Amino acid sequence: MATVDGEPAREGALDAAAAAFTAVRPRLFGIAYRMLGSASEAEDLVQEVWLRWQAYDRDSVAEPGAFLATVATRLSINALKSARARRETYVGPWLPEPVDTAADPYLGAERGEALEYAALLLMERLSPNERAAYVLREAFDYRYEQIAEVLGTSGAAVRQLVSRARRHIADGRRSRPDPAGQRALLEAFTAAARSGDLAALERLLAADVVHTSDGNGAARVARRTLAGAERVAKFLKAIEWLWADVDVDWAVVGGRSWAVLRRDGGVYAALTVDAGPGGIDEVLWLVAPEKLGAFRT
Repeated sequence: MATVDGEPAREGALDAAAAAFTAVRPRLFGIAYRMLGSASEAEDLVQEVWLRWQAYDRDSVAEPGAFLATVATRLSINALKSARARRETYVGPWLPEPVDTAADPYLGAERGEALEYAALLLMERLSPNERAAYVLREAFDYRYEQIAEVLGTSGAAVRQLVSRARRHIADGRRSRPDPAGQRALLEAFTAAARSGDLAALERLLAADVVHTSDGNGAARVARRTLAGAERVAKFLKAIEWLWADVDVDWAVVGGRSWAVLRRDGGVYAALTVDAGPGGIDEVLWLVAPEKLGAFRT
């Protein structure tokens, strides 16, 4: 029924806008999360896309899905630049936040490898435009011409961006254990660290192992990356206190197994390892509470 002020018409238009937005929301979140490595920042960005969509002249948009993905990508590029500036003041090393892609309805990975935690780590070495091109191509199978429209550049430039991104990613990939092998190494590492068995730790660790803890300034969390088997083993021996009154559960998040440390009914930390032919060459700890959401369910 029509009214003088046209309120039903406006409500109908807003309903249509909401329906168009909801239809592509999983993709918008997927783009933002892969770009930023943070679920909370991705949620904030998707909300910003919605606010802009509400205020936009939607009658001028022929393909809402493509338009919204473009807005999300461009906002993500700007947000990533700002995030990297903020991380210069982050207390200690910064690691991406893992997300349980099997449980989160806003991800629904179309090409799952691009959502693996290993890929998020490697994508940190890309420029914002390289990362955007790589995400749209590898995660969502966008054509080069589509990516060019999103980034406001040429198809040839996009091909170069994707090529450079793939090269950077490939340089960081090495022979890795299968999921069962990675879980076995994690269990052995956790047992050795918990017992303080220095000899067992040194046998498990590669000579060039790197140990990183993300605690964002949390008390008694290492604020520098450690390198070398002997140094890392001695550090782990020195923090035997960490395991007091801790229960350990296991979870698979982001394509790899994690040891989830629980204390007093809450999640205290999550630990994962990766390995090459020489043994465990990467030890990662997440202790910052805002990075542990995937392990609380």
